Amino acid sequence: QVQLVESGGRLVQAGGSLRLSCAASGRTFSSYAMGWFRQAPGKEREFVAAISWSGGRTYYADSVKGRSTISRDNAKNTVYLQMNSLNPDDTAVYYCAADLNPGRLRFQRLADYWGQGTQVTVSS
Repeated sequence: QVQLVESGGRLVQAGGSLRLSCAASGRTFSSYAMGWFRQAPGKEREFVAAISWSGGRTYYADSVKGRSTISRDNAKNTVYLQMNSLNPDDTAVYYCAADLNPGRLRFQRLADYWGQGTQVTVSS
């Protein structure tokens, strides 16, 4: 069992940066691939980024590639999403997710565990 708690969401001006964190409970955190998703009002949940259990492989949606970095610290049971050059299209609730199969995160938008989400609002 893994419980996920996101933090770091806030109101930020366009062009700004922020770092989201996702703290996980459970001894098996390091076994899971981790991902970030987002959902804007009236839109489907969208894959943002994922990272393998070791941190050795990372994956990004085209919409955030080049301006976002996903990372993890298995000693702290935490995964991060650094986002730069934010624009209003990045406004959404951001969710952290865990799954043993990174392919499910990337291609099926499915996960064994989900957090409750943290709101990111980018003002123009």
